[in-house]
Amino acid sequence: MPFYQMLCISTHYNEYRHIKQLVTQTCTHIMNNGGVVRKIDSWGTFGLPQRMKRHAGYSNYGDYWTLHFDTSPRTLKSLNKIMRQDPLVLRWTILKLGAKVEDLASEGRNTIQGQEIDDPL
Repeated sequence: MPFYQMLCISTHYNEYRHIKQLVTQTCTHIMNNGGVVRKIDSWGTFGLPQRMKRHAGYSNYGDYWTLHFDTSPRTLKSLNKIMRQDPLVLRWTILKLGAKVEDLASEGRNTIQGQEIDDPL
Protein backbone atom coordinates (compact mmCIF):
# COMPACT_ATOMS: atom_id res chain seq x y z
CA MET A 1 0.00 0.00 0.00
CA PRO A 2 1.29 3.49 -0.78
CA PHE A 3 2.26 5.87 2.02
CA TYR A 4 0.48 9.26 2.07
CA GLN A 5 0.51 12.51 4.01
CA MET A 6 -2.61 14.66 4.27
CA LEU A 7 -2.59 18.30 5.32
CA CYS A 8 -6.02 19.57 6.31
CA ILE A 9 -7.33 23.00 7.27
CA SER A 10 -10.62 22.78 9.13
CA THR A 11 -13.02 25.43 10.36
CA HIS A 12 -12.02 26.79 13.76
CA TYR A 13 -14.36 26.30 16.71
CA ASN A 14 -13.63 27.14 20.33
CA GLU A 15 -14.64 23.62 21.31
CA TYR A 16 -12.16 20.85 20.60
CA ARG A 17 -14.84 18.21 19.95
CA HIS A 18 -15.45 19.35 16.36
CA ILE A 19 -11.87 18.76 15.24
CA LYS A 20 -11.70 15.54 17.27
CA GLN A 21 -14.80 14.24 15.48
CA LEU A 22 -13.31 15.06 12.07
CA VAL A 23 -9.96 13.38 12.81
CA THR A 24 -11.69 10.34 14.32
CA GLN A 25 -13.97 10.00 11.30
CA THR A 26 -11.01 10.24 8.91
CA CYS A 27 -8.86 7.72 10.79
CA THR A 28 -11.75 5.29 11.27
CA HIS A 29 -12.49 5.37 7.54
CA ILE A 30 -8.87 4.57 6.71
CA MET A 31 -8.59 1.74 9.26
CA ASN A 32 -11.98 0.19 8.37
CA ASN A 33 -10.79 -0.14 4.77
CA GLY A 34 -7.54 -1.93 5.62
CA GLY A 35 -5.25 1.08 5.96
CA VAL A 36 -2.82 2.03 8.71
CA VAL A 37 -2.66 5.42 10.41
CA ARG A 38 0.95 6.15 11.35
CA LYS A 39 0.99 9.65 12.78
CA ILE A 40 -1.42 12.51 13.60
CA ASP A 41 -0.09 16.03 14.21
CA SER A 42 -1.99 19.14 15.23
CA TRP A 43 -0.28 22.33 14.08
CA GLY A 44 -2.73 24.55 15.95
CA THR A 45 -5.00 27.44 15.01
CA PHE A 46 -3.76 30.09 12.60
CA GLY A 47 -5.20 33.00 10.71
CA LEU A 48 -5.86 32.05 7.11
CA PRO A 49 -3.91 33.83 4.36
CA GLN A 50 -7.20 35.06 3.00
CA ARG A 51 -10.85 34.68 3.96
CA MET A 52 -12.07 31.28 2.72
CA LYS A 53 -15.58 30.27 1.76
CA ARG A 54 -16.70 26.69 2.05
CA HIS A 55 -20.23 25.27 2.30
CA ALA A 56 -21.88 28.73 2.40
CA GLY A 57 -19.77 30.01 5.28
CA TYR A 58 -16.73 32.28 5.56
CA SER A 59 -13.72 31.60 7.79
CA ASN A 60 -10.83 33.81 8.88
CA TYR A 61 -9.16 31.21 11.13
CA GLY A 62 -8.49 27.52 10.67
CA ASP A 63 -7.18 24.51 12.57
CA TYR A 64 -4.24 22.91 10.76
CA TRP A 65 -3.46 19.19 11.16
CA THR A 66 -1.59 16.46 9.32
CA LEU A 67 -2.10 12.74 9.00
CA HIS A 68 0.42 10.13 7.80
CA PHE A 69 -1.18 6.88 6.63
CA ASP A 70 -0.95 3.84 4.34
CA THR A 71 -3.99 2.96 2.27
CA SER A 72 -5.14 1.69 -1.10
CA PRO A 73 -5.98 4.05 -3.98
CA ARG A 74 -9.65 3.04 -3.77
CA THR A 75 -9.82 4.11 -0.12
CA LEU A 76 -8.03 7.34 -1.00
CA LYS A 77 -10.74 8.14 -3.55
CA SER A 78 -13.51 7.59 -1.00
CA LEU A 79 -11.56 9.65 1.57
CA ASN A 80 -11.44 12.57 -0.87
CA LYS A 81 -15.21 12.28 -1.29
CA ILE A 82 -15.71 12.42 2.49
CA MET A 83 -13.45 15.46 2.83
CA ARG A 84 -15.26 17.24 -0.01
CA GLN A 85 -18.66 16.75 1.62
CA ASP A 86 -17.71 17.55 5.22
CA PRO A 87 -18.68 21.13 6.21
CA LEU A 88 -15.80 21.33 8.73
CA VAL A 89 -13.12 20.98 6.05
CA LEU A 90 -11.91 24.18 4.39
CA ARG A 91 -8.99 22.80 2.36
CA TRP A 92 -7.00 19.58 2.21
CA THR A 93 -4.28 18.05 0.10
CA ILE A 94 -2.86 14.55 -0.01
CA LEU A 95 0.74 13.86 -0.99
CA LYS A 96 2.09 10.45 -1.94
CA LEU A 97 5.35 9.91 -0.06
CA GLY A 98 6.19 6.41 -1.28
CA ALA A 99 4.83 3.51 -3.29
CA LYS A 100 6.61 0.47 -1.85
CA VAL A 101 7.81 -0.57 1.58
CA GLU A 102 11.34 -0.87 0.18
CA ASP A 103 11.30 2.83 -0.80
CA LEU A 104 10.33 3.85 2.70
CA ALA A 105 12.66 1.41 4.47
CA SER A 106 15.70 2.82 2.68
CA GLU A 107 14.97 6.29 4.04
CA GLY A 108 13.96 5.00 7.45
CA ARG A 109 12.24 7.26 9.93
CA ASN A 110 13.23 10.39 7.96
CA THR A 111 10.08 9.99 5.88
CA ILE A 112 7.88 10.70 8.89
CA GLN A 113 10.10 12.75 11.20
CA GLY A 114 12.00 14.82 8.64
CA GLN A 115 15.64 14.72 7.74
CA GLU A 116 18.35 15.69 10.16
CA ILE A 117 20.91 18.08 8.75
CA ASP A 118 24.51 17.43 9.70
CA ASP A 119 26.34 20.64 10.46
CA PRO A 120 29.85 20.40 8.94
CA LEU A 121 31.19 23.18 11.20
